[in-house]
Amino acid sequence: MTRTGGFRWPWPDVPMEMLLRQARTAAARAYAPYSRFSVGAALLTSDGGIILGCNVENASYGLTICAERNAVFAMVASGRLDPVAIAVTGGDASAPCPPCGACRQVLAEFNPDMYVVLESPGKTIVMRVSELLPLSFSLTGEKF
Repeated sequence: MTRTGGFRWPWPDVPMEMLLRQARTAAARAYAPYSRFSVGAALLTSDGGIILGCNVENASYGLTICAERNAVFAMVASGRLDPVAIAVTGGDASAPCPPCGACRQVLAEFNPDMYVVLESPGKTIVMRVSELLPLSFSLTGEKF
């Protein structure tokens, strides 16, 4: 769902554009010699911290890690468990680069209400993880 008009970003100290800039910075650091498709993620925590992640490919593709999971795992390693938003950008930003299914599930594990900010020509798309993955697996199984 594209948020326009009355949508108000809840974190004035960390504007969406700043989060997207950080995601672009992370994408520039990606290791993507096989796909040549660099992806960056900037994860915002409830205390205003920003944690970056980028995709890191491997000759054995199954060992590749996406930018979003990289950021989430770095968040956990830093002692935080409170993501509130994530910006994702990839490729040449000529089209949105939404998280893959595995990343959606990992994001949902930590906050299904987290905002996902995607870059698209001429607009910014903001959705919640629960909109991207409406029937995620959960600890309690009580999502329906």
